[in-house]
Amino acid sequence: AKRERIEVKTDLYRLVFDSEGGSLTQAELLKHADMTDKARNFLLLDESAQRVYVAQTGLVGGTFPTHKTAMTAVPGPRELKDGEDSISIRFESPDQGGVKLVKTWTIKRGAYDIAVKHDIVNTGSAAVSPQLYLQLVRDGNKPPGESSFYSTFTGPAVYTEAKKYQKIEFKDIENGKTDNVDKSADNGYVAMVQHYFASAWLLPQGVQRDIYARKAGNNLYSVGQITQMGEIAPGQSKAVEARLFVGPQIEKTLEAIAPGLELVNDYGWV
Repeated sequence: AKRERIEVKTDLYRLVFDSEGGSLTQAELLKHADMTDKARNFLLLDESAQRVYVAQTGLVGGTFPTHKTAMTAVPGPRELKDGEDSISIRFESPDQGGVKLVKTWTIKRGAYDIAVKHDIVNTGSAAVSPQLYLQLVRDGNKPPGESSFYSTFTGPAVYTEAKKYQKIEFKDIENGKTDNVDKSADNGYVAMVQHYFASAWLLPQGVQRDIYARKAGNNLYSVGQITQMGEIAPGQSKAVEARLFVGPQIEKTLEAIAPGLELVNDYGWV
């Protein structure tokens, strides 16, 4: 499969997906102006020479498809038309390690949470037990146009019912000081936060997951969660429904999406 960038436009977003891994690599928010140039829309996720902020998923536990696997985008509409409620884009991996991963992103009208369904198909002759990871990867730079008069937090955050809202400084990841962060839960979310905007991966409540924050490269940091799929027999498949929030920190919106998500709205005045 040749690598391609696929653009999807809805009422709220212009999104760019990379067929490598079926990742979301750009999210332009059509209802929000850029902080420094009001003539442009605000770009939250982006992958360019200047900055990296992307949403990736894949499988571990074998030589399975990851966010680096070349996937094929299934042909279909790429724009949400008037009168339509949602639009989907589907990526299919080749067989790798006896597994095929099908990833379907569904963007709903008026919604800042995107449904991301992972279908894991056992195409081999032996049982497999893959684990699904969902991560946000970002560079450690402050957002462009950030005011120097006050300091706001930029970086990963984790929420669990046990430990509530936990912010993680990029420098703490750099120095390996993330021991205080809850490492497993069956609830909550992982997020990447900045002034006014955030992104967050949400697994269904009750689904057990391990939580991590780690270095992903030079000045690159990831926050994510891994969930066990359990055993999948030959010819069988399992599905995991996740959601990705990408948008503005509007309290009412956040509260409606998930418990504790409104806590990303942390102004951090100094």
